Amino acid sequence: MDPNETDSEKRKVTRAAGVVGVATLFSRIFGYLRDMVVASFFGAGMAADAFIAAFRIPNLLRRLFGEGSLSIAFVPVFTEILIRGDRESATQLAISAMKLLFLILVGVSLVGIFTTPWIIYVIAPGFSASPEKLALTITLTRLMFPYIVFIGLVALCMGILNVLGHFAAPAVAPVLLNIAMIAAVVTASFFSEAEIVRVIGLSIGVLIGGALQLALQLPFLVRYGIRFWKRSGLWHPAMKQVGLLMLPTIFGAAVYQINMLVGTLLASLLPEGSVSYLYYADRLVQFPLGIFATATATAVLPSLSRQAAAHDTAGIGETFGHAISLVLFITLPAMVGMIVLREPIVALLFKRGAFDAHTTRLTADALLYYCLGLWAFSAVRIVVSVFYALQDTRTPVQMATISIGVNILLGMALMDSMAHSGLALATSLASAVNLILLVWALRKRLGTIRWQKIGASTGKTLVATALMAMAAVWIFQQIVPDADPAGFFHLLTGVSVAVGVGMGIFSGAAWLLKIPEWQQMVRLIKKRLLR
Repeated sequence: MDPNETDSEKRKVTRAAGVVGVATLFSRIFGYLRDMVVASFFGAGMAADAFIAAFRIPNLLRRLFGEGSLSIAFVPVFTEILIRGDRESATQLAISAMKLLFLILVGVSLVGIFTTPWIIYVIAPGFSASPEKLALTITLTRLMFPYIVFIGLVALCMGILNVLGHFAAPAVAPVLLNIAMIAAVVTASFFSEAEIVRVIGLSIGVLIGGALQLALQLPFLVRYGIRFWKRSGLWHPAMKQVGLLMLPTIFGAAVYQINMLVGTLLASLLPEGSVSYLYYADRLVQFPLGIFATATATAVLPSLSRQAAAHDTAGIGETFGHAISLVLFITLPAMVGMIVLREPIVALLFKRGAFDAHTTRLTADALLYYCLGLWAFSAVRIVVSVFYALQDTRTPVQMATISIGVNILLGMALMDSMAHSGLALATSLASAVNLILLVWALRKRLGTIRWQKIGASTGKTLVATALMAMAAVWIFQQIVPDADPAGFFHLLTGVSVAVGVGMGIFSGAAWLLKIPEWQQMVRLIKKRLLR
């Protein structure tokens, strides 16, 4: 292993993670605005439950047929062909994959529209007690099913562009979805105050947003020579290898989404609003998860794939160690910060209109238990990327199957005593089980990971995080002694100052403790500023 090459891959991962992270932050801000608008219009009532349950289906299928299968299976094979220097063959593979995926997703969408009633009975059996809610959920699901065609192609475009070194456009694309959804529900509200009209408008916004996301990717593909309109067969010889990797990844990469779907199924059996509480809490967890964990996993897969193609096992171990330490360095303080300030954060972001104090408290409860698993959700993304780079899809599937089983059993056991909070806790515990099993399997596979180095860095991060949490809580209590009657600007001041001081304390502690990830980030920032 060449140390210079390893350092180069680490810099590429950190730099790419930064680009994706910043673009994703921009996207998540608009995502929050979207959720704020949805919460204000629908709260946690029937229309909200119906839309959230319906939207879960295309989101799950996006993972299965887009990011979770063809896209992830495609990246290592595409990278391997490029490393061999056969750019023409790699381009033909990309075009064939796009055409084949389009046909598959159109077929899935048509079947889904036809079988929607049966799907809803499976994923939300509790809705059958309310014929109106059931009928609305079926209508919204059918309306949004074609979204998977757009978003599946967007996911494949992301994989192609990431391998070619372009990360920004795919990461910022979700902004268009959020803008389209906001514009659609606001426009619908001008024509009618009826919830059903507004929620149908919101669903139409999902379709428009999917089309806009795909339209954003296409010019960049053309710039890199992927002229998708050229005549090309549906089948490329390398598609067989992609297909063999693709089938198992359908479950392996989508375990988090499947667990969330299990939560929706069980929550439909609980009192009205339970599906919505879990959704809004999950949206807040997705903020740091998307910015940090998903960004790093997206950035690290091409690097790991290059090292795997070169049979550089030691380099894979080094890159993995760097990526996992980087993710934990950023995720742990975000996790703890959201836990200690969970109710003020939920109140600040959502408490208005139909989203009242009762809904705020119950959403904050769900957020607590989801946050307990944020470190595991994040780390799993990185560990799974290593297996996919090694073109080992069987191991993630085996561990994911166990994790889903644990989630179902724990969910059923905890929902009676803890209601929707028990479902959130079950998801977190299941993810921790998944991570432990994956790490155990990876240690047997590589054997070259420097766990002591990762442990030392994570230990220092925990110390800095503890100092940050104590400072943030104390500052917030001084500004907002009683959060319940606090107004928006009072809460905004309290949360902003507490988060700002907490970040300052964490940064200072990271500097004093000489945490490697902090030092590397500072060096990269300095280098950027000097250019």
